Amino acid sequence: MVSAFRAVLAGAFAIVLFGAPPVLAQQARYPDRPLRLVVPWPPGGTVDVTARLTAPGVAATIGQQVVVDNRGGASGMIGASAVAQSKPDGYTLLINTIPHVTSMLMFSKPTYNAQNDFAYISNIAATPSFISVHPSVPVRTVKELIDLARARPGALNYAGAGVGSNLHISGELFNLLAKIDMPVIQYKGGGPALTAAISGEVSVAFAGVAGGAAFVRAGRLRALGVTSLKPVAALPGVPSVASVLPGYEFTAWFVVAAPRGTPPDILGVLNQHFNQAIRSRELVSRLEQEGIEALGTTPEEATTHIAAELKKYERLVRERKMQAN
Repeated sequence: MVSAFRAVLAGAFAIVLFGAPPVLAQQARYPDRPLRLVVPWPPGGTVDVTARLTAPGVAATIGQQVVVDNRGGASGMIGASAVAQSKPDGYTLLINTIPHVTSMLMFSKPTYNAQNDFAYISNIAATPSFISVHPSVPVRTVKELIDLARARPGALNYAGAGVGSNLHISGELFNLLAKIDMPVIQYKGGGPALTAAISGEVSVAFAGVAGGAAFVRAGRLRALGVTSLKPVAALPGVPSVASVLPGYEFTAWFVVAAPRGTPPDILGVLNQHFNQAIRSRELVSRLEQEGIEALGTTPEEATTHIAAELKKYERLVRERKMQAN
């Protein structure tokens, strides 16, 4: 009887000892619940478009839903800060663009540090912008726009998507190189800024190709030039701004990041699935229709890119005195 008791006890001990690891392994599996991808801008802009096109592909391979969460405000700082302060467990992620670094240069008290507060996953895509005007503005080329702005200082304005936003940066670069001074009217994101341009509330738009090109095809905007050095398939026949204004080039990028301290193995999983999604044949084709180029980099390349972009825009911010109030 004692032997039987010992046998039962040994069996129970074996179950506990050898049965526990699978349970623990199952609990530690990543991811085991939906991921949240924070877009720190309102719906309708290029960051939002890129996030919503990419998220389903990531969800399909990673095995969990990827929820796009728009948290706009303060030129992207509200959403970015929320991610920086989140638990570094791989479940709260950020997708952002150039204001992720320019906010650090323009605000006296930025609420995060782009180099120190994030672990970068991948620079997933890039897209040029294009300069356009409302059809009521009597210009059809970039040269005519510059000539009109010089002849009537302050008469033309352009739509920004917040201080340091892509639209603001591309507009001020144009002002700097063309030696003109078109005032910026700031809106709460690329979507509202584009709406203002379409309605004629502002004269000029430095819109992202993603989302903006459709309004050119519909006759709601008149495209004058693309901000890349090469043609853009979504805007056939539209010349580069640089062909009239040498040195002008602007390309927006879209980087995915997690809070600093996120484990390297989780970053590796995320990098694999975001890059797999962005490079899929279907998504590459869909992005091309929106004027977006699929990339997909290593975490190290994304980190280096952020540092380079921060340095790149220091001169522009300084010379144009681009400071937030």
